Amino acid sequence: MNQHLYIITGASRGMGLAIAEQLLQPDHTLLCIARATNEALAVQARAAGATLVQWSQDLALGLEASTRLQQWLDQQDGTSFTSATLINNAGVVPRIGPLSDADAADLAHALRVGLEAPMQLTAAFLHATEHWAGARKVLNISSGLGRRAMASQAAYCAAKAGMDHFTRCVALDEALKPHGAAVCSLAPGVIDTDMQVQLRGADATNFPDQHNFANLKANGQLTSPAEAAARVLGYLARANFGANPVGDVRD
Repeated sequence: MNQHLYIITGASRGMGLAIAEQLLQPDHTLLCIARATNEALAVQARAAGATLVQWSQDLALGLEASTRLQQWLDQQDGTSFTSATLINNAGVVPRIGPLSDADAADLAHALRVGLEAPMQLTAAFLHATEHWAGARKVLNISSGLGRRAMASQAAYCAAKAGMDHFTRCVALDEALKPHGAAVCSLAPGVIDTDMQVQLRGADATNFPDQHNFANLKANGQLTSPAEAAARVLGYLARANFGANPVGDVRD
């Protein structure tokens, strides 16, 4: 039986949880990394016959998380996996408002979770699996806000723009290798998650686009986490995944 390894951050809720749930298959091993573990997911994994490992890990501590991942991967038998995939899904929206009103610690936390940790985890993953024979992929969950500026969202926009651009660089690195990984930074569309609740619930005086996010919900334009996860996994499964290092699930 072909065995496939998936490493997913932010897998305890929202789209990350939906991605993990849809990957629960007998020939799949999932390593889910989030601030909290999810017992319901563990129950589903046992029922599906999937191998599930869950870490309670603060991704603001990227060095700790990436070192832990490197050590865990070094202990695995790479020959047992037909493929290995890292999905950097976790991200946070710091307090919404102009940068002039931002808290330095809040900014640091958002950039550590949204940009620093994905880079560190990607580096650890690529290094540890460099000589594995199976196909390797890195899927970074980006956002349209990495490609379009928005007032009162400087940290989130910067993290996602950085994610897009470091993915472009990694794609160039991996293209030079005989067995390089396929990498893509993917915008998943607008999804009905806690992040959307945060955006449409923000103070409109500090967030000029608040009404636009409220209208998305009111007009039924948000994709459910399960539907978004299915689209993302469909994109991941494309034969040409990574041909464009920065993509959109609607492409």
